[in-house]
Amino acid sequence: MAKPLVSDALWAHIQPLLPPPKVRRFRFPGRKPIDDRKALTGILFVLKTGIRWVDLPAEMGCGSGMTCWRRLRDWQEAGVWFALHQRLLTHLDQAHLIDWSRAAVDATFARAFGGVEGSGRNPTDRGRPGVKQHLAVDGRGIPLAGATTPANVPEVKVLIPLLDIAGPRDAAGEPTHRPKTVYADRAYDSDRHRAELRARRIDPQLARRRTPHGRGLGVFRWVVERTISWLHGFRKLRFVTDKRDEIQTAILNLALAIICFRYLHPT
Repeated sequence: MAKPLVSDALWAHIQPLLPPPKVRRFRFPGRKPIDDRKALTGILFVLKTGIRWVDLPAEMGCGSGMTCWRRLRDWQEAGVWFALHQRLLTHLDQAHLIDWSRAAVDATFARAFGGVEGSGRNPTDRGRPGVKQHLAVDGRGIPLAGATTPANVPEVKVLIPLLDIAGPRDAAGEPTHRPKTVYADRAYDSDRHRAELRARRIDPQLARRRTPHGRGLGVFRWVVERTISWLHGFRKLRFVTDKRDEIQTAILNLALAIICFRYLHPT
């Protein structure tokens, strides 16, 4: 029998973060809203299959695709998806499953269609509009942070902001841990950013341009490339069709949370 998209374990992490439902009117209450768990099932189905929201099968009992889209939007505005990612990272850290000895950073491109907000001309795809998805992972490949930018934004510009939000945070909003070393390819070559990393007590292992290949950084960087391949398993992230920035961010944070959940509950 196929596994449910929203298992009891996953629902136990998400349900406490959801805002309470609106109070229904006593007279003329209207149609009863779709159950939150069913709406989440529809959201995950679209995330994994990459279908259009309007094509969500009614036979699934998740309501219409646009109902699920609105629930995704509303929960993003309530901060649910970022909070879910942070909650799972906290559980992973408490279980000593995060490798803070090193981190790896990289980015991947996604083609954008139909006037997507925050898209830019992709310099590696004949100037076609696209979005760049940035990712920081720990030494095991657990996603610590993610961000989206237009495709023409240099990756190195996102390096410091990405690491500043990586990992769980304390009550004051400060990171509880920082990786000891960060590995990245030639796209992140910058002496200024090396200095900023050292100021944060992080050893920058950033490949330099115009140097021979085979420096050995791939031994540590491969984990971020593997996690990117897991992200591509969520087909909604391969091609960006949602026009609004907040929806793109919601989808990315939800995908990162699901990957963290798989580490926390591997069965």
